[in-house]
Amino acid sequence: MMRYLPDGGQMKAADTYSIRTLGVPSMVLMERAALKTVEVMEQSGINLERALIACGSGNNGGDGFAIARLLHEKKMRPEILFAGQEQSLTDECRCQKEIDERLGIPVFTEIPDREYTVIIDAVFGVGLSREITGHYRSLIDQLNNMKGSKVAVDIPSGVSSRTGQILGTAFQAELTVSMACVKLGCELFPGKEMAGRTVPVPIGIDPGFFDDKKDVCFTLDRECLPSMLPERKKDSHKGTYGRLLMITGSAGMAGAAYLSAMAAYAVGAGLVRIYTSEDNRVILQQLLPEAVITCYKDYEESDIRELLEWADTVCIGCGLGQSETSEQILLSVMKYIKAPCVADADALNLLSCHMELLRNVQAPIILTPHMMEMSRLTGKSVAELKADRVSAAERFAAEYPAVCVLKDSRTAVSCHDRKTFVNLAGNSAMAKAGSGDVLAGVIAGLLAQGKNPYDAACLGVFLHACGGDEAREAEGAYSVLARDLITGIRQCMKKYQGEN
Repeated sequence: MMRYLPDGGQMKAADTYSIRTLGVPSMVLMERAALKTVEVMEQSGINLERALIACGSGNNGGDGFAIARLLHEKKMRPEILFAGQEQSLTDECRCQKEIDERLGIPVFTEIPDREYTVIIDAVFGVGLSREITGHYRSLIDQLNNMKGSKVAVDIPSGVSSRTGQILGTAFQAELTVSMACVKLGCELFPGKEMAGRTVPVPIGIDPGFFDDKKDVCFTLDRECLPSMLPERKKDSHKGTYGRLLMITGSAGMAGAAYLSAMAAYAVGAGLVRIYTSEDNRVILQQLLPEAVITCYKDYEESDIRELLEWADTVCIGCGLGQSETSEQILLSVMKYIKAPCVADADALNLLSCHMELLRNVQAPIILTPHMMEMSRLTGKSVAELKADRVSAAERFAAEYPAVCVLKDSRTAVSCHDRKTFVNLAGNSAMAKAGSGDVLAGVIAGLLAQGKNPYDAACLGVFLHACGGDEAREAEGAYSVLARDLITGIRQCMKKYQGEN
């Protein structure tokens, strides 16, 4: 039930498989791409009366020439801007261009001085990897400045299909009609802002080609939730759903401990025990009487070892602080832990100075860094990480025995032997203090119920984001608080709980 988000190279491989192995002619794929693009534009209410289709020399350009012919057949008045070079035309693109010319469809090499109802971009396809400069850059900038609706065929020219980065300049589309699958770069920022609304269409390339390709990213939709939520057995008790130890909240940071523990309970954890600073005891007992509160004043290794023996899941870091006591607690946990563990916030900041512990940890571990925390863990700048966030998560998961949840506007979950999950749910209302604490608690709560670390991380990130969408609908874009995410998660799980 997952949706694949291939990059250009991966999509090219699927295209080649369809043509060479399955025997689907390239021209058939091109014709269906054109048909589906026109169909989506019509369904979207776009005025196609006077279309300017900008075509390159490759097969993306061939799609554009075929679109022009279909509009001509519908008695529209399409015109073509040929932005490529004759000597570079693929066989399929040349064939489509010659048909249009025989039909008398106007073909220009400079942008005509007139207005159009829609501008359709078919200049560069998914294979573009170099920066757009010179004549092409000027041309795309001119297209962006023209009046009329803007539609991209497969991917906006200038958007990297892998990273979403802008390669010099990019076509600003309101609608992108994607062949077979939406490309990864169209869902990562800033590419998403250039792609507008993305609509995948079937053209004869089976997305099942990607089923056994570990390097292809995927995303989830809400329809996936009923099959992913932990089972609630009729014959069960609190121990059935896990004993979760939350090592959270230094002095004055009771809020982080509360939010993470409350989130764990909200997704179904059976028993939550908070190990926190003595200063937080009273407020946590008042805020969350369902939790067991165990407190410390100073570092006690024997207490930590005893708690780790009790727990079958651990979450450490939310509001933990970076004091000497906090560091000693973290070092002991990393040394003695055997149960699956979520490490967040201050645990990551402390861990960045002891990365050798991560290489030798005996327990399954999930790390949930935001970009700055990831920068500390890797030594890479935030700008470097953002330039290719998916690869950053994948490299980290390949180097360390951990599931990496790299948090950002598009959170990526990577594990060395599984596909990378890219979350597309959620919204900017979630950008509030405490949101990360809620996420850590959600993942830990799912882990406590028996989900394996990778599945718990993917489902936790998605549930957290869906809860954010519910919260925004209820509270608006500005007023959502971290606690509202928990309410939203509850509402979302209730909608999709199925027979559990």
